[in-house]
Amino acid sequence: MTIASERRPLRIGFIGSGFIAHFHLRSLTGVRNVEVVGVYSPTPAKREAFAEAVAVLDLGDCTAHDSLEALLANPRLDAVWILSPNHTRLAVMETITTEVKAGRSGIGAVACEKPLARTLADARKMLALVEEAGLLHGYLENQLFATAVQRGKEIVWRRAAPNAGRPYLARAAEEHSGPHEPWFWQGEMQGGGVLLDMMCHSVEVGRFMLTAPGAERSTLTFKSASASVATLKWSQPRYAADLKARMGVDYTRRPAEDFARGLLTFIDEDGREVIVEATTSWAYVGPGLRIVLELLGPEYAMEYSTLNTGLKVFLSRQVSGDEGEDLVEKQNAEQGLMPVLEDEAGIYGYTDANRHMIEAFRRGEAPMETFHDGVAVVEMLMALYKSAELGQVIEIADHDLTNYVPEVARPR
Repeated sequence: MTIASERRPLRIGFIGSGFIAHFHLRSLTGVRNVEVVGVYSPTPAKREAFAEAVAVLDLGDCTAHDSLEALLANPRLDAVWILSPNHTRLAVMETITTEVKAGRSGIGAVACEKPLARTLADARKMLALVEEAGLLHGYLENQLFATAVQRGKEIVWRRAAPNAGRPYLARAAEEHSGPHEPWFWQGEMQGGGVLLDMMCHSVEVGRFMLTAPGAERSTLTFKSASASVATLKWSQPRYAADLKARMGVDYTRRPAEDFARGLLTFIDEDGREVIVEATTSWAYVGPGLRIVLELLGPEYAMEYSTLNTGLKVFLSRQVSGDEGEDLVEKQNAEQGLMPVLEDEAGIYGYTDANRHMIEAFRRGEAPMETFHDGVAVVEMLMALYKSAELGQVIEIADHDLTNYVPEVARPR
């Protein structure tokens, strides 16, 4: 049964109105068959500004609601996008399930931003709750839908793999100079440091590239994890003082990791090992956010970097201006030779991810990426954290990670 008639747009509501919500909103200008009809966040000014942005972009008649229950009761609503901070998502899902089961909400689908939860126990609760409510569900992992990833994977598996053999190594790196909001920097609120915040992208895009086209990602069996973490920059006195002044967070007392390296081993359909190698950092100072992806096989390799842009702008030292992110996300300079991402939402995969989710929900079908995948991602991340804490390889068959909490996220 379809959620929305294929003759009309899917009408969605946003839970959250921060940076990532606005990123998703901008991506919708490239998506057909969608209207944004409601938003809720606890800060009145932010939710009102978001509703105004919807109007400016001509994406719908958006009502700013003063409670989550009010948003869910909006009779025009078909689905919601959970884009609130990590520490709120389980409570949000509990409210959604309560309102749907009580008949006070008529939504039929939920999409949730990464990561699905801060622990494996909570991720499994998110999945149980959405299924208890009988809702379609999608996990918003944008990097799988980046055009370079989709096109590169298609070529490798169509041209190279049949002749030389399947790919066996995926490398994924994501680095920038640090998050936008204070809660990201706080281990207890965010659930970790850079490993949870950014490696959730890297491990899933790596697993996706290694999975045969059309096959379930469960065809790769998770075998083991090895990781190391460090705080390289933000606990140094100069940078800790800067972080405290800007974000109110004291990294001299309890820092989260700003660097993480992980190695995940899987067993493919034929019993052979394949590997995802991931690196993430909040200590990278370059032009801006850098995502580097590779896929390697017996006789071939695929490479992609978001900062190897076709468009570049040079500004001499005689040209000055305000700091901003008008050229690339997490921009670190306003002078010199600068790469320009002319469509960040499209290049990073947000546009195609939202297009896929919206069309799947309109047809009443499960999308390619669901809460099941979100649970799998959190399991991989918890295994990496435990490996880093213990200083040893974690064999998944030997460890129950259900109630594991990363050291940096444990109560003081």
